[in-house]
Amino acid sequence: MELDDARAFIRDNHRAVLVTHRPDGRMQTSPVTVGMDGEGRAVVSSRETAYKTKNLKRDPRATLCVFNDHFFGAWIQIDGRADIASLPGVMDELVDYYRRISGEHPDWDEYRSAMEKDRRVLLRIELERAGPDREG
Repeated sequence: MELDDARAFIRDNHRAVLVTHRPDGRMQTSPVTVGMDGEGRAVVSSRETAYKTKNLKRDPRATLCVFNDHFFGAWIQIDGRADIASLPGVMDELVDYYRRISGEHPDWDEYRSAMEKDRRVLLRIELERAGPDREG
């Protein structure tokens, strides 16, 4: 699958499972909401203290299985490397993440306050591979 096709799929489908690697090498899975940023990266909002964030700080390899709202049907897997953007510098990107997935928030001051309280970060995943190219 072409990476641009994967990006288009993620723009329209936001349910995903993120796979990261624990310190002992085993995989950890986390249900997440995923979007695309203006740079063509998959983005996920997380807490600074979450295991997925800690795992990616240590080992930036990330895999996302992205599927539609009905679960069964079209899906893709992407593999890439993540970087982690933290507050306060990432606030505008967190607002952009919300807008791209959910539209306008009814109270942006409340949203920004919640992001600070939760110690939110943005996991930005550079797409390296995507698939499947065919059904089995």
